[in-house]
Amino acid sequence: MRVILHEKNQGKGAAVRTGMSAAKGDVLLIQDADLEYDPRDYPELLKPIKEGLADVVYGSRFLGRAHRVTMFWHMVANKSLTLMTNILYDTILTDMETGYKVFRREVIDGMVIHANSFNFEPEFTAKILKRKYRIFEVPITFNPRDYTQGKKIKLHDAFEAIWALLKYRFVD
Repeated sequence: MRVILHEKNQGKGAAVRTGMSAAKGDVLLIQDADLEYDPRDYPELLKPIKEGLADVVYGSRFLGRAHRVTMFWHMVANKSLTLMTNILYDTILTDMETGYKVFRREVIDGMVIHANSFNFEPEFTAKILKRKYRIFEVPITFNPRDYTQGKKIKLHDAFEAIWALLKYRFVD
């Protein structure tokens, strides 16, 4: 394991982009440091790729696994953004905004990600959907933090996600 730090917090997207460019493996798994997502789910997240069923796996918070009951409006925003994704890209995801994404290295070969913040999720999703990669969803355990515990995402991030979904629908 290697730890790579930015001198100053540049946002989630910047951290993920740095990690992806430094990663050496054939399969990459994004794990947020706040542990809202349970690392014990790794075997289930990796299984569709190992079995040759998927190029990308999303861990869905909405497929019936155990989760902490909190923040109704965050769920509404997540489901609304996922619905918009499904309409724009003709797909049936249940959780576009999930932070648990696993993918084969070749999925990101040649892909340019611009996001520095939480808009990483819609940009990445838009680009893999446009490239027709096989996506699989698996249920994950979810234990979200609230704002008193350091949650950072805000309403303006939803508007950035909408813009990213629209923009990358029509440009690369």
